[in-house]
Amino acid sequence: MAVKDRDRFSTSTRLKLLGEQTAARVYRSQTKRQARRSRLTGRAALLAMVLCSLIVALAYPMRQYVSQRAQIGELERQREQARQRVEQLRDLKARWQDDAYAKQQIRQRLHYVMPGETGYVVIDPDAARQARADRGTADRPWYTGVWDGVDRADAADH
Repeated sequence: MAVKDRDRFSTSTRLKLLGEQTAARVYRSQTKRQARRSRLTGRAALLAMVLCSLIVALAYPMRQYVSQRAQIGELERQREQARQRVEQLRDLKARWQDDAYAKQQIRQRLHYVMPGETGYVVIDPDAARQARADRGTADRPWYTGVWDGVDRADAADH
């Protein structure tokens, strides 16, 4: 028994026992950590899968909602423009009901004059020059004008 007691208290025996205890603790902590990791990873995977499926399930309805809101905004804008146009046309109709406005427009647009008045038309000098230049083309036969148009169109392509 004395030999056993001596072995129990020897340094090598104590170091050997300490090493075994340490190895057992490390092994236990690694298995706990691995068990904890796998359990956490499974939960995380399930949570990620649920979140992904929610995102996929809600993506299309959200896109539809946003596009419909944009359409509604566009239709409201068009409705407001149409309402303004209707108001303008009502105002114009009311103006045309007035005889003085109708006379003013007739005189201005159709160049009518009242009896006893003398009408004058001012011609733009640039427009007169353009008219004279156009008269020069009237002296030629019609097919030369067509051919010139074809040549100008062909030159525009190159």
